Amino acid sequence: MIPRIKTLTPLDDFLLAVEFDDGRKVTYDVKEDIETLPTFRALKEVYGLFPQVQLDSSRTCAYWNDEIDLASDAIYEYGVVASVR
Repeated sequence: MIPRIKTLTPLDDFLLAVEFDDGRKVTYDVKEDIETLPTFRALKEVYGLFPQVQLDSSRTCAYWNDEIDLASDAIYEYGVVASVR
């Protein structure tokens, strides 16, 4: 089953705070994607683009434009689980 995103919040330093329907909360670091994927470089080069992240209607994809998106399953798998305070 594809994990569905409940909330998506852009943070400083190219981080995303993501909560899924099952209650899992992770922080996903987009910096590695920016360094390795040419299309993601615009997130660093275009002022103000990163905070404009959106969630698609199926809640299975975070995206910035037609070329830059992240599947929810990748965020779920590679995100760092948020610590309980």
